[in-house]
Amino acid sequence: MPHFFIESKNKLDNKIIISDTENYRHIARSLRARTGENLLLIDENQIQYEAVITEINSSEIICEIKKFYPSKRDLEFDLYLAQSPLRSDAQLTIMEKATELGVRGVFPIITDNCALNKSVLEKKHEKWQKIMYEASKQCERAKVPTCFEPTSIEKVLEKDFDKILVLAERSTEITFKQYLKQNPIKKDEKVLVIIGPEGGFSQKEFKYFKTKNLPLISLGDLILKAETAVIVTLGDIIYEFKG
Repeated sequence: MPHFFIESKNKLDNKIIISDTENYRHIARSLRARTGENLLLIDENQIQYEAVITEINSSEIICEIKKFYPSKRDLEFDLYLAQSPLRSDAQLTIMEKATELGVRGVFPIITDNCALNKSVLEKKHEKWQKIMYEASKQCERAKVPTCFEPTSIEKVLEKDFDKILVLAERSTEITFKQYLKQNPIKKDEKVLVIIGPEGGFSQKEFKYFKTKNLPLISLGDLILKAETAVIVTLGDIIYEFKG
């Protein structure tokens, strides 16, 4: 069933009126929806509406609400990803899969071995946010995550996090499973995962992590591509939390 984000002000009694250009075009023109078809709608308060289209005119789609309830498509803790962007489709995959796995936001970080320079990152920022928006609709997320402006590791670490996990292939101190066993993630905690570029973090960056007393964590003996490491890490965090 198609899923769309709306604003609560569009709800009038038992009806929802969709008049914004993007949703109208998608539903009426791209999907060629007709009266009697069902839609899933969710507002900024994370209230999910199951609705049926009752009218489509030249500027509005009018829906009747059949059922509504708080959305459960969300994690019970705040998960963030700070990641050194990759080239081409690999980064699009990361933005999409991070969204599907429930992150609240992604910080594109400029590292010593980053594949893209700052000017390129700034141009791609809007596209990455769009990817996250579309992925949120596809997987029925309760809220669209944020793609933050490209920044440095230092700037990200100025923010307040309860747990910070630095994924490091070769300069590790503890395995991922050992760390989470000793430091289980709790409900409502704010967790940051930091993953470097394909070339890995520089020695300068490793020294910086140590000055911050951040644990350098390994996913195991296998060497993973950066986009694979993102998916495995986020998936493992969710699994361990649920477990």
